[in-house]
Order: sequence, then structure tokens, then C-alpha cells
Amino acid sequence: MASRRHTLLVLILVFLAAGSGWAAWWYKVGRYYESTDNAYVAGNLVEVTPQVAGTVVAIGADDTDRVQAGQMLVRLDAADAQVALDQAEADLARAVREARTLYANNLTLEANVRVREAELQRAEEALARRTSLADKGMVTREDFDNARATMAAARASLAAARESLAANRVLTERVKLEEQPSVLRAAARVREAYLALKRVEIPAPVGGYVARRSVQVGQRVAPGTPLMAIVPLENLWVDANFKEVQLREMRIGQPVHLVADLYGGTVEYHGKVAGLAAGTGGAFALLPPQNATGNWIKVVQRLPVRIALDAGELRRHPLRIGLSMKAEVEIRDTSGAQLAAAPRSGTAYATQAFSAPATEAEARVRAIIAAHR
Repeated sequence: MASRRHTLLVLILVFLAAGSGWAAWWYKVGRYYESTDNAYVAGNLVEVTPQVAGTVVAIGADDTDRVQAGQMLVRLDAADAQVALDQAEADLARAVREARTLYANNLTLEANVRVREAELQRAEEALARRTSLADKGMVTREDFDNARATMAAARASLAAARESLAANRVLTERVKLEEQPSVLRAAARVREAYLALKRVEIPAPVGGYVARRSVQVGQRVAPGTPLMAIVPLENLWVDANFKEVQLREMRIGQPVHLVADLYGGTVEYHGKVAGLAAGTGGAFALLPPQNATGNWIKVVQRLPVRIALDAGELRRHPLRIGLSMKAEVEIRDTSGAQLAAAPRSGTAYATQAFSAPATEAEARVRAIIAAHR
């Protein structure tokens, strides 16, 4: 009996010691951490779509392939685009030559004005001579009327020549040849046709790994048709779904310790809270729950929290989109904000894969204008 009482006392002391130890640990450490295993790897899924219609003649990458930004992924038949470009370039050359004729006409019209001025001067001199002779009765009335009519015709011809010169100058004064409306319109068509030709080759907007390839050789595609997707695995994050009761002390910038089911506890990732979502998962669902009903049951909601990962750790231990994670946030420091206080200062994402053809098109237009001006 004494032995049983002694054993029971020992067990009670052990449980008390364990409880005290757990309480001390919770007070010193445990209350400063919030954890969840409802966390998953997320990232950008960049869709590759054509900008022009065409028939697929070549595919440059397949699922799981690594691609670089700007690398050709899909090529469309370029025959129609090449014909359109040739026609647009011919139209531009013709427009430049027609515009050049306007400037050349200024010299011709100026010479015509001088000729008409000389004719008017001769007509005025002839009329003056006949006027003096008419006073002496040495010129017939018919000859005098003819001289006066000739002078009026010469004056009208001069006025018409001056109007033609003025009208032509309106089209050319203070306007360069390449700024003529007809030339600008034809140049725009060349740029459009050149871009359409270059867009038959669809480049990778970003570097990453190919996923969800659906395009096939011989397929007729329209602008905006999804062909494949690219996943940049070096730019991933974790969306951890915490219960609403765990968010009281959670702030942007707090450190996070993460473990992936892929590697187990032997690999630990370190991140930071990048931001808290603007609504719960249920609020953004396709069919949000309707709580205004008679059979309502309260369900603890979860809020997605974005966690930025360390780029070096991602390179050493790559992750994939959708993998399960366990996240533990240290909430000791509550000096940060719960929501972003200011807009983003720069561009979040950008690509230069589509900028080169526009520059090349402009150079082609300038070359055509220079050759035919």
C-alpha cells in the first residue's frame, strides 16, 4: 500500500513537473510562434499565347524543359505575313516618292509663277503702248480690246499660278518628308506587317520550366490561345492559411521557419511574412458561403498569408508549385504593419522578350524612307 502511494506521488510530481515545464516553455517561447501545416508552395504560371493567328510549324520546347527568356518556343507559318510585309514596304516606297514629288513641285510652280509674271509684264507694256497710240487714233478699237483682254488673261494666269504654289507650299512648309500624312500612314503599315512577321516566332516571356504544353504541330491557333505555360521556379513563395485566431499578432516582416514534405525535417527554409491577404479563402471562392440562413454553423475561417522564401535556399533545394509545407511564424516582434502602408515603388514583374521587333521595325522604316527620298 505504501509502495502504491509512493508510486502515485511520484507520478503526480512528474506530471506537475512536466506541466510546469510546458507552461514555462509556452510563456517564454511557445506563445511567440504560430504554426500551420495548411501551407502550399505557389508561384507565377506564365501563359504562352500567340499575338497573331497562324498554323504551327515547329515547337521548340516540351514539358519539363528548361527555357531562357527570349528563347523560341513555337513557330507559326510566315508565308502570309511575309507577303503582307512586302506589300506594305512597296506602299511606303511609293508614298515617299509621291511626297518627294510635292517638294519638287515647289520649284516647278515657282518657275511657272515667274513665267506668268513675265507674261503679265509684257501684256501690260503692250496695252500701255496701244493706249498711247489709241489717243492719237493710230490703233483700232479691236486691237486695243485684244491687248486689254490679253493683259486680263495674263493677270488671271498669274493669280492661278500663285494659288497653285501656295496650295503646294501648305503641304510641304514646316513638314519633313517623313512626317507627311501619307508617309506616316504607310510607315505604320510597315511596322504592323513587320511585327506580325516577327510574331510568328513566339518567345519565352521569362526563364523557367515548361508545363502544360497543349499546342501541336499543324494546329491553327488564334491570338490569345493558351499554348503552354512557364514556371520560373527561382521565384516561388508559400501561401500559408492561418486560422483567424492566429492572426492577432502576425505582422509583415516577421521571420518564418518552413519545412517541405518533399525533403522532410532535414531541410529547413527561412522566410519572411510578405503580406496578408485582403480576404479569406471563402470570400474569394467561386460560390461564397451564404451565412444568412437558418441553419448557420460557425466555422473558423482561414486567411492566406504570403511568405517570401530565401532565394539561395531555393537554389540549393528546389521546390515545385503546389507542394505541401509546414510554416511556423515567430510573432515576437509586432512592430510591423498588418497591411502594406504604401503602393509598390517599382514594377513587380516585367519582360523584354517582345521589345526587339519594335526597334527593328523602326529601323526598317527609316531605311526605306532614306532609300527613296
